[in-house]
Amino acid sequence: MPEPRYKRVVLKISGEGFCRERGNGIDNDQLISIAEQFRTINELGVEFAVVVGGGNFIRGHDVARKGISRATGDYMGMLATVINALALMDALESLGVVTRVQTAIRMTDVAEPYIRRRAIRHLEKGRIVILAAGTGNPYFSTDTTAALRATEINADILLKGTKVDGVYSADPVTHPDAVRYETLTYMDVLKRDLRVMDATAVTLCRENALPILVFDLMKPGNVERVIRGETIGTLVSADPLPQT
Repeated sequence: MPEPRYKRVVLKISGEGFCRERGNGIDNDQLISIAEQFRTINELGVEFAVVVGGGNFIRGHDVARKGISRATGDYMGMLATVINALALMDALESLGVVTRVQTAIRMTDVAEPYIRRRAIRHLEKGRIVILAAGTGNPYFSTDTTAALRATEINADILLKGTKVDGVYSADPVTHPDAVRYETLTYMDVLKRDLRVMDATAVTLCRENALPILVFDLMKPGNVERVIRGETIGTLVSADPLPQT
């Protein structure tokens, strides 16, 4: 089999990745399935960090519509990401994978504070680093967190694991004729408002020439296929990279 294409990667997984379709909370079977994929990447010797969302519990902008201030709602969402991070940590360690959870909000009884050089050191030692609590600031999404952390730790690529197999011209559920893109540029995404990630995240990746790959995380084995360089999902870059 081909060797891994990437040495160091950051993967963003939304809160919905921890539960079944239209569900909420944490589905244990789903959690273990994801953890098994991540273990495979760790066994390949790839330095692997994961940024987790919290939408399976709460979204800051949703609770803000119900009368809670947006800033407070976002902090509540950050705490939800920590729940997911601890669950993922436990699942991975049950499979024999050494992990570290780091949070942007200090809660030293359950996790380390995020420190860039410490995160890099953990990666170099073969540990999976799980990054929670967003950037620690309201009004910033976990997409932006993923772009920021990937840039900070000099990742080769930012992976966005979703429940669809790439980026489409329209919602493929409601538009059966929607076209899936294999490659896009950052400007394509921004000009067409394709919502690969929020505009802040895409712009940050563009400014730092960090490629983004959007793919279906729910299909077993897809993370390994991506890491080995197979043509899966949609690649976003300044000039689309060659795919094999």
